[in-house]
Amino acid sequence: MEADGAVPLLLRNAPSSVEFKKLRKRLLRQARQAMDDFGMVGPPSADGARPKWLVCLSGGKDSYTLLAVLIELKWRGLLPVDLIACNLDQAQPGFPAHILPEFFEANGIDHLIVRQDTYSIVTDKIPAHKTYCSLCSRLRRGILYRIAREQGCEAIVLGHHRDDILETFFMNLFHGGRLASMPPKLINDDGDLLVLRPLAYSAENDIAKFSRAMDFPIIPCNLCGSQDGLQRDEVKRMLQLWEKESPGRLSVMARAMGNTRPSHLMDGEIYDFASLRPGAAIDTPVGLPVNASSDALVGEAEEPCGAGLAMTANLFAAK
Repeated sequence: MEADGAVPLLLRNAPSSVEFKKLRKRLLRQARQAMDDFGMVGPPSADGARPKWLVCLSGGKDSYTLLAVLIELKWRGLLPVDLIACNLDQAQPGFPAHILPEFFEANGIDHLIVRQDTYSIVTDKIPAHKTYCSLCSRLRRGILYRIAREQGCEAIVLGHHRDDILETFFMNLFHGGRLASMPPKLINDDGDLLVLRPLAYSAENDIAKFSRAMDFPIIPCNLCGSQDGLQRDEVKRMLQLWEKESPGRLSVMARAMGNTRPSHLMDGEIYDFASLRPGAAIDTPVGLPVNASSDALVGEAEEPCGAGLAMTANLFAAK
């Protein structure tokens, strides 16, 4: 990734406004924080070689922003990782196959373009009135794993952001009957590759603003986008409405994803409710500090709940 003067080629035409600079710094800061919090960058190998990441580019706003953030962090000496941008051309009808290669070449970005027809498989296996996303995603992920292994990468890096993670949480809650989402870092089933999401702390609205300001050549997903009424779209609209009615709510919910209380849920697999008895010793459940007090483990929350205090005040207010 060659640089032009004081910035990487990709950022040579970036806006110079104060507002954009603040946005750019915020995205960089959030990505660094996510990488630090979840230990995304491992140590160099025994022979001193740096880790290598396969950065997956779909041509959407999220993956363009991800690539720009990683390139700038590397350029600033804050990301000791080698990057390979990769686009998987899934042979969707009308896909503009020239856009990403031209973008990579113009910006001096190491890249791979891999064409594999998953479109025919998906449309053959899934009825037209059903959503394609699940099968399409599985096929794409398997191919990307293979490419990462061939390139000697330790991780594939995806552009999922805070809002994607919240949407997935509510999809699992409403339709899957479980509390789960997309983690910022996970290891694949074979145990040989990491899946990383450095934009886990970044809001979709910020990413959209950044992408528009950078004038990235966006490629829409016609395969998925042509289907109306997707459950994820419904969840997205719900979250957007909540944020509109109560600004900052999504940030609060995102913080909650990293602030769980197993003793205040209902999963006996991660908290031993059956053994709880007055005066009995309490084992610290997964995710809580070893020196946590018994009150923090099984009693009330450590700090009063703001909503609870407001409800109590209203209950006892003079009529």
